[in-house]
Order: sequence, then C-alpha cells, then structure tokens
Amino acid sequence: MRTLLLLLVLAAATVAVAGCGGGTTTQTVTADSGSAPAGANAADSLETQFIDVVRQRAPSVVQIETTDGLGSGVAYDDKGNIVTNAHVVGTAKTFTVTLAKGDTHKATLVGSYPPSDLAVIHLESGTVAPAPLADSSKLAVGKVVLAIGNPLGLRSSVTDGIISSLGRTVSEGGGAVIASAVQTSASINPGNSGGALVDLDGNVVGIPTLAATDPQLGGGQAPGIGFAIPSDTVRNIADQLVKNGRVTNSGRAYLGVEIASTLQGTGVVVAAVTKGGPADKAGVRAGDVILKVAGKPTPTADDLATVLATLKPGQTVPVEVRRADGSTKTLDVKLGQNPGT
Repeated sequence: MRTLLLLLVLAAATVAVAGCGGGTTTQTVTADSGSAPAGANAADSLETQFIDVVRQRAPSVVQIETTDGLGSGVAYDDKGNIVTNAHVVGTAKTFTVTLAKGDTHKATLVGSYPPSDLAVIHLESGTVAPAPLADSSKLAVGKVVLAIGNPLGLRSSVTDGIISSLGRTVSEGGGAVIASAVQTSASINPGNSGGALVDLDGNVVGIPTLAATDPQLGGGQAPGIGFAIPSDTVRNIADQLVKNGRVTNSGRAYLGVEIASTLQGTGVVVAAVTKGGPADKAGVRAGDVILKVAGKPTPTADDLATVLATLKPGQTVPVEVRRADGSTKTLDVKLGQNPGT
C-alpha cells in the first residue's frame, strides 16, 4: 500500500508540472542527499492518518453474538446504545457483546426496523466511546474510507477503499432495501455487517451491510463492491428506536398490501389489503396481481420493495393490477408511511 501511494503521488506531481501554464516548461528538481523525497512524506502523512483514525474509532466498534451468528455494531451514544443491522440481531432479544479490548457484556434489544435493516441494542454494562456520524448528504465519490468491523469473527479488522458511488437503491431481499446506499470499494465480508464505514476525520459515513454477489462467480462476492446504509438514514432511524422502541416516521413509502407469491416473475399476488390503507382506499383487492408501480415493473416482491424505496409518503402514483378475470386496471394510489414490522 505504501509503495503504491508513493508511486501515485509522484505521478500526480509530474502531471502537475507538465500541465501548468500555456507552454512547455522543463524543470529540474534536486534533492539533498539526506532528505526524504516529497512523495515519501505525503505517503507517510496519509499512513499516519489511517493509523490515527483506526486508533480513534476501532474502540467504538463492537462484536455482537447471537445464537445464529456474529456481526458488528457501533456505539451510538454515551448511554450504552449500539446501532447495528436488523439482520444481525434477527429475532434475538438478548446478545453477547465483545468490546474492542476483549471484555464481554450482555445487551438487550431496544428496537429493530427491518425495512431499512437497522436495529439498536443496549449494553447492560461496560462503556464504549460513541462514534460521531457524518452528514452523508455531503459525501463525494472518491472520498477515502475505512471499514471497521469483525469479519469472520476477526475482531477489529480494517479494510480501506473509496466511496465508489452514491444514491443507489439496493435490495437485500426479504423486503429490506437500502435507499441512497453508499457504494464502497472497501472490502465488506461476513461479520462486517453493522460495523462502521468511516472517513479520515473519524466520522461514520455509513453502516456496512452487504457485498454485491456475482452470478459468474457462482453467487460469490464481487470484489470491491460493497454497500453501506448512509449515516443520515442511520441517525433518523436510530433516534426513533432509542426514543420510542419503534419507527413512526421512516420516510419510506407504504402501499398497504400483503404479498402471497409471484406469478412466474410477471407480478406479485396480493394476499390481503390493509383496511383503510393506501391500496385499500384506491381499490386494490385481495387476489389482484400488481404488475407495475409508478410505471416500473414489479415482477417479484423484492422488485416491488425496491420501487417503493425510491418513492415518498404522500406521493400519488399509478398502480397497474391484473384482476382475477384477466382484465387490467390502473389505480391511482396515494402512498402512506411505512410502519415497519
């Protein structure tokens, strides 16, 4: 890593000299025999930043153990609340938490919100320094980030990369969808889920959640493509879970239907309609097959969840359904607020 950074810095310096001004300029740089090259100093400085951030932020990341497996969490405040992924806690109510220094403590569930794959647990003892959250609306592609977590049970492991993309909508399956996901090249491995994706100021920009899979690799992880829940979403959901134990203002669109199955990838069958909910008010019936929402096809339940994650409560959108008699109908549905589960 250090050698690569040195080469990159030197290359950048050469381009800067050649590209300045309107003509061709030749410059000779002579270094004292006892002094370190400028590129080496820059590499040392960046390396020092990495070390400082890890020393500062790794103690804020914990390992969470349930009967089903291991995951990671991040200290959310100074009251013992730890934020993590909903899929890390699963259906468990109690947990064993291992701190960065190795001591273990019991924790209990505060609340979970599976649609955004976020949860909060509370330490019964022990203290963990909280990690400050960044303003994810100000993130930029190319920003250097570090992923800190417990992949494969290897406590306090760190990987590095950059923010590769912003604003993606990523389905995790089972109705969980990350809206405005932070894509990163930092490696996200099993056990990293719920940990911290931090910038070089030590601020948490997101909660690592999943890695992309590649069908050409037999469903294995695609190298260098991971996704994190943005810190603004984390703050919104965690604040509500800490205060109320549930989410009442998710900012996520809600249709108000229960899905029975899919029809060979052509649409989703409505098993039940929530009485008084958005779909009910618009005339959607049990037995209807939802074909499109807001003009976008919904061949599977995950596709439906992904489309809804791109919409907002209060929006009125067309919902195309196929009736039991084979006829199709487009209904205007005013979306509600997703209440979670």
